[in-house]
Amino acid sequence: MATSNPKLSIISIFFIILSFLTLQAESVEKEGCEEETSSCNDKARALTLKIIAIVSILVTSMIGVSAPLFTRSIPALHPDKSLFVIVKAFAAGIILATAFMHVLPDSFDMLSSSCLPENPWHKFPFTGFVAMLSAIVTLMVDSLATSVYSKKSNVGVNPESVTHGAEPDQEMASNVGHFHGHGHHYEDKLASGAKQLLRYRVIAMVLELGIIVHSVVIGLSLGASSNTCTIKGLVAALCFHQMFEGMGLGGCILQAEYKPLKKAVMAFFFAVTTPFGIALGIALSKMYKENSPNALITVGLLNASSAGLLIYMALVDLLAADFMGPKLQGSIKLQVKSYMAVLLGAGGMSLMAKWA
Repeated sequence: MATSNPKLSIISIFFIILSFLTLQAESVEKEGCEEETSSCNDKARALTLKIIAIVSILVTSMIGVSAPLFTRSIPALHPDKSLFVIVKAFAAGIILATAFMHVLPDSFDMLSSSCLPENPWHKFPFTGFVAMLSAIVTLMVDSLATSVYSKKSNVGVNPESVTHGAEPDQEMASNVGHFHGHGHHYEDKLASGAKQLLRYRVIAMVLELGIIVHSVVIGLSLGASSNTCTIKGLVAALCFHQMFEGMGLGGCILQAEYKPLKKAVMAFFFAVTTPFGIALGIALSKMYKENSPNALITVGLLNASSAGLLIYMALVDLLAADFMGPKLQGSIKLQVKSYMAVLLGAGGMSLMAKWA
């Protein structure tokens, strides 16, 4: 399909930009604030915890994103079933809480840090501004990508082929008319299904890009830290987070009906991003100063843009699309169950903010 090459190009460009920004984030020690001394700072022990984090997060990420992809053999978890909708609502709640309770507050803390100059960082709410712009840009990408892919795909059936060969005989008129009407109904059904499939594919692509951004940033922060007290709680929270966020992404990939190779590539990129960020943080730990102005600005802006993207995707493409769709609109009971799932997912992820 035409969607594969652009998606891989976007992901490749992102990693190049991230690497460049990370290198820009290193600074001379006099540029940053004084590092706090703590009994929890132990580089040797922190390195052991980081290696454990890489393995455990990689495994939980793979389980989370792969689980929905193997549910076709389980009738109850098929995308058309109610249970799948409830699980997807739960995962969407986690993605929404991740943006509001983890990524956005981190950005506010970084961009309002006392280590940054008063002007302009304390004179203007850059976090909210960048998150707003990110949500608008995500809407633009979402809309334009859907339009482009819709035009590239030949959606529908040629009406001439449906009625080709029909005899203009008087006594066959009623049958031909019935067949012609059936043909148009079938054509509209095919067009509607193809357009919905395109939407699922765009949603999966944009959501994965947003998740990749904040996953690498989170991994980078963990990898650069030497605070063992912080790392312990963060590893447990990230395993929970990656597991269920992966389920949400996996559900979108499943609905997009990609070929097996493309599903595997998307699952792979999701699973390795946080471990990649941790490894990158370990490699740059000597140069990367968490409290340096460049690092605070770079990571803070990336977090803000990621938060805006995730908020848009969770509310518009996941929750609103499902709750305003015919399946949930046709069943109040299923709506109530799905709302409970959203609140449970958002509540669980919000609770994790206590430790991470």
